[in-house]
Amino acid sequence: MSAVLWIKLIFSAMLWVFIFLSFVTCSVSSTSEKKDYAAPRYNISLDDKAEDRWAHILKNYNMTGLKEDLDILLGSLELKWSQPVYYLLADFYLDFFAQEPFAGEIRGIAKETGFLTSEIVMMNLFYESIACTSIIVEDQDGNIYHGRNMDLFFPYNFQDVTIDVDFIKNGQVVYTGTTFVGFVGLWTGQKPYKFTISANARENNISMLKNVFSLIFNGIPVSWLIRNTLNEAPDYESAVLQLSNTPIIAEIYLILAGVNSGEGIAITRDRQYPAYFEHLNSSDGTWFLVQTNHDTWLGSPRNDPRWHIATQALNATGQENINKDTLYKVLSTNKVLNRGTIHTSMMNAASPQDYISWIRV
Repeated sequence: MSAVLWIKLIFSAMLWVFIFLSFVTCSVSSTSEKKDYAAPRYNISLDDKAEDRWAHILKNYNMTGLKEDLDILLGSLELKWSQPVYYLLADFYLDFFAQEPFAGEIRGIAKETGFLTSEIVMMNLFYESIACTSIIVEDQDGNIYHGRNMDLFFPYNFQDVTIDVDFIKNGQVVYTGTTFVGFVGLWTGQKPYKFTISANARENNISMLKNVFSLIFNGIPVSWLIRNTLNEAPDYESAVLQLSNTPIIAEIYLILAGVNSGEGIAITRDRQYPAYFEHLNSSDGTWFLVQTNHDTWLGSPRNDPRWHIATQALNATGQENINKDTLYKVLSTNKVLNRGTIHTSMMNAASPQDYISWIRV
């Protein structure tokens, strides 16, 4: 093994010691009725320099509050080494591992907020171990609807920093996504008239040694892969291939819907390769797909009934009654919607103007 590769291994291992988190499972506790509101929506110009893209959005948020929340997030890592060391390693990652335009955008966010670049890096890498319920449905006319609940359980007010973003180039919307202020990746997104994507963390997605080697051998954060796919893939089939075959740093579920009948898939990903595919196929009765945080072919655990409850709600609704409104009701069913649900995003690539994220409070 070359000296350069050994250096990468050592620095990557040390970095993952600092950012290693236990998987965040989704609570199934009940929730009271909530009053929802639409997430703020902004434009990002891909024609601007990466460092400048997020500045106009960041100006709308209280940096003091974000700093306090960031300290809470970083505190949850339970770091046992000195802060200067993990700051150094995070910057090393930014300089030698991070892809563009993400590295440039992170530097711009740090400059605008007054945070250290290492703090923004840590916050973005932390994001790789979260996300919850995704559902794709096809109605009797072949229309495809895609909805997702994002669930988090941290002492951090994510509702206040959830935003929908239209990414624009040459005056046209290239893709739309939902993220949190300070994050440059996407876990939920849509390419107009082409496809929609959401991702759910896989329960066994945290293995420090495997994550380290994934970083070394060109694995990228899943949220960055999703944004790359939205930007680069010209159609549904190309998106399926890109999401299936690109090396990533953590195991994940990638849920993808197109605009034509049958274009729906849940991809169970290992770090290097796909592990399992589940396809939408209305002709054989598979008119919906439900994915939570567990391998569906192994069955859901007793302490997490979300998959079963969502499936029962969809069957009770029936394909003849399914639409974006009834899908939203399914995602609002007790225990599918739970005390950790931050937002519910609704997508239909054939009708891109309908993209919206509802904040659940």
